Amino acid sequence: MNIATLRREWLVNPQQDILAGAVVALALIPEAIAFSIIAGVDPQVGLYASFIIAVVTSIFGGRPGLISAATGAMALLMVHLVKDHGLPYLFAAGILTGIFQIIFGYLKLGRQLKYVPRAAMVGFVNALAILIFLAQLPQLTNVPITVYGMTAVALAINLYLAAID
Repeated sequence: MNIATLRREWLVNPQQDILAGAVVALALIPEAIAFSIIAGVDPQVGLYASFIIAVVTSIFGGRPGLISAATGAMALLMVHLVKDHGLPYLFAAGILTGIFQIIFGYLKLGRQLKYVPRAAMVGFVNALAILIFLAQLPQLTNVPITVYGMTAVALAINLYLAAID
C-alpha cells in the first residue's frame, strides 16, 4: 500500500473517525458485559472478544451499517453451549461462525435475503427481543425497589416508541 492510498482511504477525516470510534467504544463496553452475563461467561471474555472484533474490523475495513460487535442472538445461542461444554467450545464456535461468514460472503449469499419476507424478519427480531428480555429477568431478583421502577419506565418508553412506529 503506497502513501497516496493510505491517505485516500485511512486519513480522509481523522477527527470524525476518532469521534466515531470513541462513541462506538463507549457503547460497546456495556453491551459486551451484558451479553457476556447472558451467555454465562466472565465479562472479561466479552470485553476481549469485542476488542478483537473492533480491531479486525478497523484493519480490514467496514462499511456503513456493518455490525461488528456482540449480538443478542449469539449470546442467547451460546448459553447452553457454555453451560454444557465450557469456554473452549465457545471459542471454537466463534471461529467456525467466522469461517461460515467468510464462505457466505464469498458466495454472495446476502443477496438471497431479498426473498425473506419483511414479516419474517420482524418476527425474528421481535422473538429475539423477547428472548433477551426473558434472559435478563433473573437479574431482577433481590434488587431494590427502584430497579423495578426503572425497568417499568424503560418498558413504557419501549412500548410508546413501538406504538408510534
